[in-house]
Amino acid sequence: MRLIQFETSQGQRHVGVIEGDQIHVVIATQTTRELALDAIRKGHGLVAEVLARGTEASPFSYSQTLEEGRVLPPLDHADPAHCLISGTGLTHLGSASTRDKMHQQNTADESAMTDTARIFQWGIEGGRPASGTVGVQPEWFYKGDGSIVVRPGSPFNKPAFAEDAGEEPELTGLYVVGDDGKPYRVGFALGNEFSDHVMERRNYLYLAHSKLRNCSFGPELRVGELPRHLTGKSRILRGNEVVWEKEFLSGEDNMCHSLENLEYHHFKYPQFLRPGDVHVHFFGTATLSVADNFHTQEGDRFEISMPEFGAPLVNGIQAGPAELPAGKVATL
Repeated sequence: MRLIQFETSQGQRHVGVIEGDQIHVVIATQTTRELALDAIRKGHGLVAEVLARGTEASPFSYSQTLEEGRVLPPLDHADPAHCLISGTGLTHLGSASTRDKMHQQNTADESAMTDTARIFQWGIEGGRPASGTVGVQPEWFYKGDGSIVVRPGSPFNKPAFAEDAGEEPELTGLYVVGDDGKPYRVGFALGNEFSDHVMERRNYLYLAHSKLRNCSFGPELRVGELPRHLTGKSRILRGNEVVWEKEFLSGEDNMCHSLENLEYHHFKYPQFLRPGDVHVHFFGTATLSVADNFHTQEGDRFEISMPEFGAPLVNGIQAGPAELPAGKVATL
């Protein structure tokens, strides 16, 4: 089952089930979060909750709703401060190669390895433990709260101080924390993690700075287990021309960490277990246009697609607001 959140031209919110170009509206349901929390309370899955509520035909086509910019991120929170956006890096086979091919050093001599190569090697050796056991922890980063999320079809803001505006085609895990304080995976969605790779490559300690940007995920939420091997396509369009394009792989067969291990090392922190909160977690990628020395510019559009997730995730780039002048923080 694939779900979306959307709004009518009058601003009324709905949750819909996608079948072809048809939207089947889930009856009396405004948010995916509400749907998920009720499913948790009743002790059954999301599909069962949708079937229990029932659906009705929508007068809107899915393609028209996307074109008019009325599709929302597939999971959110009414208070953006209660939606945490985070991610893990160096999780996919080849991802260290993308980071300047650092892992191609002599991995037998750990003293000669960079921190990037070392943490990637640890993932290969210990990132896929037996189910129910704890493996090595991955690289983790904070992206922002729900206020940084851009809806599918809308442009990312490039900050005035940014050195780059680069795509990161990834899968995201979408979660809610139940009344019992336990995390529940609602499903998966395509994601564009949008980062400043030029800043990051100046020094890996700038990675935290480089991640504090917009992001987008969706448009559809895929309910259920994730196929182990997934092949997608990441494209950049300038006008009507495709100026960069590459296949990207995901799913556990193409990762050096299991999803279970990544989820454990995120939700092991008590501050991430506040009942009712929403979590959006980016699982990483090994495919970036910046690795091919491609430079984006304002007006470009990113298109991330994967057949198993329905419609592609499309976002543009526009100039962000003017930066805060130096020395302009007031003292009370």
